[in-house]
Amino acid sequence: MGSSEVVDADDDEYAKLIRKMNPPRVFIDNDASDDATVIQVDSVNKHGILLEVVQVLTDLNLIITKAYASSDGNWFMNVFNVTDRDGNKLRDKEILNYIQKSLESDAHFLPSLRSSVGVKPSNEYTSIELTGTDRPGLLSEVCAILTDLKCNVVKAEVWTHNTRAAAVVHVTDESTRSAIEDPKRLSTIKELLCNVLNWDNDSRRAKMRVSMGGTHTERRLHQMMFDDRDYDRAGLVEEWDKKSKPQVAVMDCMEKDYSIIFLRSKDRPKLLFDTLCTLTDMQYVVFHGMVKTGNSEAYQEYYIRHVDGHPVNSEAERHRLIQCLEAAIERRDSEGLELELITEDRIGLLSDITRIFRENGLCIRRAEISTKGDKAVDTFHVSEMSGSPVDAKTIDSIRRQIGQMILIVKQSPLPSKPSEETSTTGFLFGNFFKGCSFHSLRLIRSYS
Repeated sequence: MGSSEVVDADDDEYAKLIRKMNPPRVFIDNDASDDATVIQVDSVNKHGILLEVVQVLTDLNLIITKAYASSDGNWFMNVFNVTDRDGNKLRDKEILNYIQKSLESDAHFLPSLRSSVGVKPSNEYTSIELTGTDRPGLLSEVCAILTDLKCNVVKAEVWTHNTRAAAVVHVTDESTRSAIEDPKRLSTIKELLCNVLNWDNDSRRAKMRVSMGGTHTERRLHQMMFDDRDYDRAGLVEEWDKKSKPQVAVMDCMEKDYSIIFLRSKDRPKLLFDTLCTLTDMQYVVFHGMVKTGNSEAYQEYYIRHVDGHPVNSEAERHRLIQCLEAAIERRDSEGLELELITEDRIGLLSDITRIFRENGLCIRRAEISTKGDKAVDTFHVSEMSGSPVDAKTIDSIRRQIGQMILIVKQSPLPSKPSEETSTTGFLFGNFFKGCSFHSLRLIRSYS
């Protein structure tokens, strides 16, 4: 079945009937592997199905240690080895039941790929999406404006990459603690925030969108940064250490009319999700895929075609695909010191904290803001504005200004030295797959 047929099937009534008659089947096995829970999902094939399944697993903060995906005509099979964040098998029956019901639910598999998976619009908060040029103090200025406009930030996520910044911020009215719906007030918020974002002469103008929720934050951040072309490195100084930089190769498989992607990078949570977001947004269909992790390193391999049914057919397309996949991995790999702050939540808290960071010469590379009950739980990845590591005296100064709040300092891990086995295996695969023999493929995979 060609990839264009897979996409067209989404709008075909007969295909919808077939999906309804053949809902996804989920099998969860805690005995098949010594160190992981094995989850198999069989479903009718459609574009983006692999991302939808992975998103359910990553939203539960599960770690995918191995994965295999393969399509066979109208059917798609996914197998995942997963653990919890501590590396243990999944034993909680409530979580296992939730996985089963979520992946087998027809409501989960939504037709639109530009929206999020399984997320409904909310009347509890207003969602503000921002993209623009990154600079020191940007988040502090945004938070100050929201506080002045009587907006309370209940949740937010901020990413920076390649001089670009993107944020999804959930706010409520300070007095009613509900979504802000007044068009005039929303227009004022948009005008003031756009003024802050449009501070330079960058050809990529700042963007802002207001909605009543209904988006999956991390999924949306990938889309926003992709649309903002954060993968474009033209004129930029390379900041990434070559040892930690993701290694991406795109090769031709003439025999089967696929393009094959090989990725090797340091392993981390949500890596597979990040990769698949970009492949889906670039309108590539994954027909076969494999993920293997070990020794702090991850290896990914995908057999793809564009939705029009063709493999990568030019050097320009190949170069752009490599750039976009590198960016997808790097966005969440913010280097710097990780700070976690846990304290009583209050109006203006985030504005005060970001101001203190700015006044102490810190630049926020990435941030996750959340509230749990009456507690604010915020995580920041920070560096000196020069890009240098944060000095211990700076942390002491911040602690004195914050007062009784709890500030946990987590040292960012150093880039792991690639394991010899994985490093060799990763790019030996390129030579093995030039002929793209599926008999050879089975032999190679038997090592695992």
